[in-house]
Amino acid sequence: MVKDIDINDGTEIIAGVKGIDRSGLPPVHLWDPPFCGDIDMVIKSDGSWWHEGRQIKRSSMVRMFSLLLRKEGDRHFLVTPVEKVGIGVEQYPFLVSDMEVVEGDGIYFTTTTDDKVLAGKEGCRIFLDDNIPPRPVVSIRMGLCALICRSVYYRLMELVVQERAGFGVWSNGEFFSFEET
Repeated sequence: MVKDIDINDGTEIIAGVKGIDRSGLPPVHLWDPPFCGDIDMVIKSDGSWWHEGRQIKRSSMVRMFSLLLRKEGDRHFLVTPVEKVGIGVEQYPFLVSDMEVVEGDGIYFTTTTDDKVLAGKEGCRIFLDDNIPPRPVVSIRMGLCALICRSVYYRLMELVVQERAGFGVWSNGEFFSFEET
């Protein structure tokens, strides 16, 4: 019999993950569990996570769920070694809330779920999406992307230079053009 768990309490879930090695990301790309259906969980366009119509306010729980997130095609899933469930995402699963420019290194982006990525390293790219008007997006990991919030966008625009490829920014020795293709 499956036991009902109050997702907003999270005591049992948090207790179950206390012993997990947090030095790296879980290998969700290697797990191939059976699909168990969709659950009533949505990541809103403002980066907030909701379950059964209620916002998940515990940042540790949101972080834990974000680490189990995987994208396949246009769908998003929470994946563990034993099950895979579909969730809804209004726009992008992550929201960039901060940016740091490190001289000689590049542009670091931090999401509301505490992911920190360096543009130009390990597949992290800055690009404009296909919306009208186009919005600035950063790829975070394994096909998962983050919308850049307005305040970070304005700070990023202060770094824009013009090169042969058009207008864009440099990070980690790579140029990211903001020209539409």
